[in-house]
Amino acid sequence: MAEGNNGKLEKLLIKAFKDADFSEEEGEFTVMFNPESYSVKYEVESDLSQAFGTSATAPSFSNMKPQELTLDILIDGTGVASDEEVDVQQQVDNFLEKTYEYRGDEHKPRYLKVLWGTLVLKSILKMAEVRYTLFKPGGIPLRAVITATFFGSLSDEYRVAREDSGSPDITHQRTVMEGDTLPLMAHRIYGDPKYYLQVADINGITNFRNIKPGDQILFPPLSEA
Repeated sequence: MAEGNNGKLEKLLIKAFKDADFSEEEGEFTVMFNPESYSVKYEVESDLSQAFGTSATAPSFSNMKPQELTLDILIDGTGVASDEEVDVQQQVDNFLEKTYEYRGDEHKPRYLKVLWGTLVLKSILKMAEVRYTLFKPGGIPLRAVITATFFGSLSDEYRVAREDSGSPDITHQRTVMEGDTLPLMAHRIYGDPKYYLQVADINGITNFRNIKPGDQILFPPLSEA
């Protein structure tokens, strides 16, 4: 289990945001129990297309898909693990409200940050499966397990923890979020949007206006850009 510098137990936290810049927070969900494990999926998409009647060719690189984080969230209302009375269904609904339900004014789910120790994932919820495993005699759930999959990009904090570096002089990989433009992303990495044409060229982007949410873009060291 993760502990802070002061020895206090840190709980996995999911923060909800209104916008893709993660600047306007709209609530959060804290797990009752930290997960025993989680998995992060990295996937490269290859172009396997070839003309009919031609001989087989080696697959070529197409793009790098957003990372997928999968974890289990346990909610227990038996009182065994907590002195406070826990309404399991209410907690499930709270999780779904923060991560899954559409916002009335925007007609889209919220943007999410999953935070735990060195893990910082900027994401949206891909799917959630709720399993109810224990009930009161009347059918009211006493325990539930939410298997949640988020997809997005592991942010700088996670890379810094793994690489011990956050400099613009290293190569960065970023996932395009809604509202992103190539000049804006170049500005975030290099502090100046003027490098977007070089970034487009390195990534084989013929029209920088055609990037879309989910695209993976490499930003080379500032010296190369």
